[in-house]
Amino acid sequence: MGFIRDSIHGDLHLTDYELKIVDTIEMQRLRRIKQLGFTNLVYPGANHTRFEHSIGTLFLANKVGNTLELDKEVVELLRICGLLHDIGHSPFSHVSERALKHKHETVTKKIISDSNITDIIEEKFDVKLITSIIDGKTKYGKLISGDLDVDRMDYLARDSYYTGVAYGVIDTERLIYGLKYDEDNLVLSSKGVQAAESALLARYFMYPTVYQHHTTRIVNSMFRVSLSKLLEDNIIEEDELRYLDDGDLINITRNTPGLPEKTMKNLDTRHLYKKTDTINLAQFEEPSTVVEMDKKYLTEAEVEIANKLDLEPEEVIIDMPEELSFRKMNVLVESDVGLKPLTEVSTIINSLKQAQYNYADLALFMSPENKEKALEKNIKIDDYLTLPY
Repeated sequence: MGFIRDSIHGDLHLTDYELKIVDTIEMQRLRRIKQLGFTNLVYPGANHTRFEHSIGTLFLANKVGNTLELDKEVVELLRICGLLHDIGHSPFSHVSERALKHKHETVTKKIISDSNITDIIEEKFDVKLITSIIDGKTKYGKLISGDLDVDRMDYLARDSYYTGVAYGVIDTERLIYGLKYDEDNLVLSSKGVQAAESALLARYFMYPTVYQHHTTRIVNSMFRVSLSKLLEDNIIEEDELRYLDDGDLINITRNTPGLPEKTMKNLDTRHLYKKTDTINLAQFEEPSTVVEMDKKYLTEAEVEIANKLDLEPEEVIIDMPEELSFRKMNVLVESDVGLKPLTEVSTIINSLKQAQYNYADLALFMSPENKEKALEKNIKIDDYLTLPY
């Protein structure tokens, strides 16, 4: 038995078996991967890691399991799922993911199924069952990967604490006590609706304030284009990223002549790109169609704009914001007339389906020097993209 002192949850106990997993290379790598990528350039305290988040998710999985009075073996299983759910993240987490073919969930399942860690897992658990739960499947999957899962409960509280942004503070105790099972379905009791509203509102406010802060988006976009160049030129292979940490990738980037090296120098000196043009998504009748448009159209528009300004295509970035996906909410709430979707029970959550686009915009980023050229030639995103107004 061991204890880890966590800044969010206090003392977290780990069994000897869990410590064996924690001490693997695969888990220890997460100590060197920041939870929020380059967000510390905006919020200097945001240096927390995927490792801390994984331990916190284990703690909350344990709490939910015990509150729901699940069997001891199931609680032990959920703890391991919480611990391992992010093990496939690449350096800088979601920043890198947008440049990759495979999402971190896919890599997570691959590591759990075929790595040094697999033999340890198989001492007590079925590997396929663990990957299914992490994937949101089986009776217990929604606890780890769902609309109100322990993953979100931990990262909202943790990201809020380390950025100093109060929007992410949620009542995890009340939310956990509001969960229950209706046969095999994880549902929310009527008493848990307000706690769920609070959690989802916190997520809604954290996006424009932290996750999609305009400077964060610019830095992330610059690094993403640089990573794409490294992959395109075979400086690194995508499969290698599961073995690298933030420091490794920064060193590779810093020592690769051309765009990668230039990008790191720009980040080091905060010579960042600027917003050159934006289009707010709330003005569209169906904003989701813009968010979901094929990214090849963005690439084609970037090339056209670059040609117009006599620039390299990599010097022009059109960035699409991430969607919150409130429209896909499928949480069921216990009511007097049976189970009803949360979006029908809560007018607040229902309104978030549209309100999520209020702070979202399609943005054109360029260096300060190139922005001046673009303004002189009146470059507008509208002129290079066909959008469904």
